[in-house]
Amino acid sequence: MSQLPPPVRTGRPAAQQNGADPQFVFRPASKAGRKGRVSIQGASGSGKTWTGLSIAHGLAEGRRFAVIDTERGAASLYSGIGGIHFDTLAMDRYDPRNLGRALDAAAQAQYPAVFVDSLSHFWKGTDGTLEQVDRAKAKYGGNKFAGWKDGTPLQNDMVAAILDYPGHVVCSMRSYTEWVLDNGKPQRVGMRPEQRKGIEFEFDVAVAMDLENTLEVLKTRCPALHQKVIQRPNGARDVAGPLLAWLAEPEPTTEQ
Repeated sequence: MSQLPPPVRTGRPAAQQNGADPQFVFRPASKAGRKGRVSIQGASGSGKTWTGLSIAHGLAEGRRFAVIDTERGAASLYSGIGGIHFDTLAMDRYDPRNLGRALDAAAQAQYPAVFVDSLSHFWKGTDGTLEQVDRAKAKYGGNKFAGWKDGTPLQNDMVAAILDYPGHVVCSMRSYTEWVLDNGKPQRVGMRPEQRKGIEFEFDVAVAMDLENTLEVLKTRCPALHQKVIQRPNGARDVAGPLLAWLAEPEPTTEQ
């Protein structure tokens, strides 16, 4: 009986002789140059479109911005009100990769801010993520397609396109009432956006609006907006203003 060869150690490679690997160099943390990412969720009639336009107007600091429109021109009805001016790109098919291409076009045109109204269509609209998942399951079979649960690669690429945009991005999302069974009885547990679960955590500020046009900050990295509840908000003043001020704050100096 032959003896097995001794094991070969395959641990981490040794550090480079002339210093650390340049791919893994730690640098001082800073938010310098970061742009705002805001999501707005709410039911139809809660004021998402107008509030989103106002926030984008504030983030653009009065300059013309871009709207990626999936809502049959709803945003255009507000054009010019309160000095808000923007250009639109109408979309009627919602492959998430096309949102990335639209954001690339907006970046090429150097828009300071983009408002996506709404992001929900890229989840459950025509050619959206869920429709593409269903098509792929029918073509390749459920077991073979199990590694692409809920279209994760499409969604990850879409979120990356939003986060990589060189200006500010505001996204609206439709929401619906979420229910759970409690001892066999349905119980309402709140509102959930029509998008991948947890999408709101990708944004610096996530807000919800109700039918009374009340805005509630659900989560934020901006201290000035923490747990704010605002009746009939002015998006430029109440959301964009504090967010821009926070992003522009000078970094504290630390003596070593």
